[in-house]
Amino acid sequence: MSDAIKHECGLAFIRLRKPFSYYLQQYGTVMWGLNKLYLLMEKQHNRGQDGAGVASVKLNVEPGYPFLQRIRSSAHQPIADVFRQINQEVKELEKYQPDVMKHPGLMKGHISYLGELLLGHLRYGTQGKNNVEFCHPFIKRHTIPARNMALAGNFNLVNTDELFDLINIEPGEFQKQSDLAAMMEVIHHFVVKGDEQSPGEMDVLSALRKAVPLFDGGFTVGGLLGNGDSFIFRDAHGIRPAYYYISEDVIVAASERSAIRTVFNVGENEVKELMPGMGLIVKGNGEITIDKITEPKERKACSFERIYFSRGSDEKIYRERNALGYNLSPQILNAIDHDLKNTIFSFIPNTAEVAFYGLWKGLDDYLKQVKIQRILSWGRDISEDKLSEMINRKIRVEKIAIKDVKMRTFITEDVSRNEMVQHVYDITYGTVEKGVDTLVVIDDSIVRGTTLKESIVRMLARLEPKKIIIVSSAPQIRYPDCYGIDMSKLGDFVAFRAAIELMKETGKEDCLKELYEKCKELQRLGQLHTENVVQNVYKPFTTEQISDKIAELITPKGLNLPVQVIFQTIESLHKSCPTNTGDWYFTGNYPTPGGNRVVNKAFINYMEGKNVRGY
Repeated sequence: MSDAIKHECGLAFIRLRKPFSYYLQQYGTVMWGLNKLYLLMEKQHNRGQDGAGVASVKLNVEPGYPFLQRIRSSAHQPIADVFRQINQEVKELEKYQPDVMKHPGLMKGHISYLGELLLGHLRYGTQGKNNVEFCHPFIKRHTIPARNMALAGNFNLVNTDELFDLINIEPGEFQKQSDLAAMMEVIHHFVVKGDEQSPGEMDVLSALRKAVPLFDGGFTVGGLLGNGDSFIFRDAHGIRPAYYYISEDVIVAASERSAIRTVFNVGENEVKELMPGMGLIVKGNGEITIDKITEPKERKACSFERIYFSRGSDEKIYRERNALGYNLSPQILNAIDHDLKNTIFSFIPNTAEVAFYGLWKGLDDYLKQVKIQRILSWGRDISEDKLSEMINRKIRVEKIAIKDVKMRTFITEDVSRNEMVQHVYDITYGTVEKGVDTLVVIDDSIVRGTTLKESIVRMLARLEPKKIIIVSSAPQIRYPDCYGIDMSKLGDFVAFRAAIELMKETGKEDCLKELYEKCKELQRLGQLHTENVVQNVYKPFTTEQISDKIAELITPKGLNLPVQVIFQTIESLHKSCPTNTGDWYFTGNYPTPGGNRVVNKAFINYMEGKNVRGY
């Protein structure tokens, strides 16, 4: 993605099913669980780099000894920092007891995070600030062990105010800025209620069934209780991803299937998807339950997971990204008038690479058909030179764009900063025949268009092609997200700005005022959640008109060569990614009422000139 956006979070859960002495004997170390947690988090580091945290619960601890520990970091490399601190404790112990690693009982008693229950989290800050206090897991302390809780998740909620009201809590300044704080208060409220009614007989399933239906958002959440119970649950639409693996040694859950497969070296079918509305609950005695937490609704798993966010090492995701590129080939062939001889294809590094391979295959399949038809049309009028020339025709592929190391600049002056931004990407010179070749470059998505305009298009133009075509493997991003991705300001989207420009050009500016007044009226009536008013901004225009206007907006001033933008269609998106049909970014069809409220609030903010998030 050329325009960086903060997105998602990553969850890692491990429940050891055997004594630490077993792991020492079987795997050579009592640290096996913590080592696996580290790997599970590292294999998902793409999901969060603002912070990391780990919580641990020890089973069967003597009264008066610590049983719940939590460590967090917002350092430059937070995962490494967390585990460096954990391992430092081991090193300190080894100074006094050199062979301590051979004594599981001593290790458990002296190493704070050596617990049977482990919960790890990787954070991208979409809500709240990026300091360590906002890093998950959060913990709730209580004098009764079973009422102690650690909680972490991959989610956003859009009804935090209502949740605090529901349980009669006046949130503090910190709580107001964190949806996890609201979720924790609600879950803890029902956990405590249940424990009060049946002391010593904790019913986690019952507590979650009361709490989870109250949450409006997309979420995968993990929790640990002080009595040894633990859980993972997923929202009713399956918006955020969740996978698990169970063996005789361990119970594992994570945000990415491929991370579990790699870390535990297991097959695809051994890692299961936790289905929408379901929960995986492990009691302190090791009993496992997979049961319904909230009534499942229409599956709306996030399509952006498949386009960009999740690791492409998952075989299904790889195939789907490949298909996204393949299905774009007919549009691109039409755009270049099927002139493959004078067209060069490339991609924006690095996440668009797999879609590029799919596009390449689609074009190559077309070229093969052309070769077959041409050769057949010759009949007997054939020669070795003629045949050789035809067979050796290829799709022209070059690595045009090169992403340099992440550039940072101390310069604040706008003109100078723009000059620096131009050089985030570089180009390979000598690859394009000037004024003859068309240059087609695929990106996985186009959000703001800023990097395209200020860096990529400007740099590509230095090669002096006949034309530049920018291709997006995702459809036009038109609407904000409120389920875990930091895209909540309408004015940031180049597709929205294009629609606004078209409205101005066609004399429809009064429509914007009418839509604003409608949103304000819905807000006054407490009905902002009932419909997506912003869909009316796009209705007067075709997808092609908006694409053409986007091309204008991303073309630097003074550039004297044509620039075209081609987007994936909604139909092709669903064909390529059939199990992840959550497409609200592109269609505005939100799976929960909170989505409508957020998009309408974002429109109000835009019209009032407020540069703040919509939730």
